[in-house]
Amino acid sequence: MALLNDDQKMLQDTAANFLREEGGPAKQLRHWRDTGCTDGYGTALWKQFGELGLTGICIPEDQGGLGLGALEAALVLEEIGRNLTPSPFLMTAVVGAHAIAGTSHAEGWFPGILGGEAVLALAIDESRRHAPEQTALSAERRGNGFVLNGAKQFVVQGNSADMVLTVARTGGSPGEAEGLTLFAVPKGAAEIESVTLADSSKAARMRFDNVELDADAVVGEVDGGWQPLTRALDAGRAGAAAELVGVAAGATAMTVDYLRQRKQFGKLIGEFQALQHRAAHLHGEIEIARAAALKAAELLDSGDDKAELMVAVAKAKAAAVSKLAVQEGVQMHGGIGMTDEHDIGFYMKREAVLGELFGDAYYHRQRMAEISGY
Repeated sequence: MALLNDDQKMLQDTAANFLREEGGPAKQLRHWRDTGCTDGYGTALWKQFGELGLTGICIPEDQGGLGLGALEAALVLEEIGRNLTPSPFLMTAVVGAHAIAGTSHAEGWFPGILGGEAVLALAIDESRRHAPEQTALSAERRGNGFVLNGAKQFVVQGNSADMVLTVARTGGSPGEAEGLTLFAVPKGAAEIESVTLADSSKAARMRFDNVELDADAVVGEVDGGWQPLTRALDAGRAGAAAELVGVAAGATAMTVDYLRQRKQFGKLIGEFQALQHRAAHLHGEIEIARAAALKAAELLDSGDDKAELMVAVAKAKAAAVSKLAVQEGVQMHGGIGMTDEHDIGFYMKREAVLGELFGDAYYHRQRMAEISGY
């Protein structure tokens, strides 16, 4: 991967300083969890994202955004993961922005995203595992519009989203990529059951019982939803990989700091060679995962034919490394690492949720094999 240019380094520093000042899990995540916030994040903080221009990274300049790309979004997402900052950045400013880019919906929703006011969600999964092509939720033509019937689950921020991008089947059969259509479903159109995920973030189960939508709700073309969906998912997967790298780096930094303070048998435990080796191994693995995540984003931005493969590599590697980092972190903290009073456990919970989002490590290893012709 090419070295970051000056503008990218400045963006990285801006995001790092901003999120560090807002505080790590103790100030943001723990606060919104303990106050019983129904959104799971602070709307004021989301607005600050907009004021700094971060929400416009994936929005073209001629539509008010920064006109940057997946690489710059990855730099921000790594800092979000490092600080465990609860925000709609990934789902709204990255996935949502990519899904509606170049469609009639962009003009209506980009201003709200830029201002840190609008929140978008993606309703895709219907079973326990991520499988977009298995979509069964039906969208039948009725008059000049469609009627949706079915259910979705694990809709991240679906409980507070102003609009939910929903994948439905207008043709074909479950298991086929053809016949899928992406719909912009307004808030309140479907029945929503709010759920709290392991990391205290909010998601929703959605039920569509004869939900009527007009033809303007179609994002892109009827039966042509696979293209905008793939574009959004690849951006989301690359972004999730970058955030997982941040989770791994944040957990490891906290662990190394603990190794430098905790004493056992009159010695700092960081002086024990076995723990030094494990910490060094983690550092190397995180650097590999970071390189993969940034390379995936770079290839997406350049439109490279190998981008899809590299996105799968990045998500699989980042998920595995992040899981290793949080497990090592909790174990090296000992008994205190298992308590709610210590922040290290929040990294493990975030990894558990983020690792599953848009497909876990096993899903993407399978994708790597399929893309490579195995």
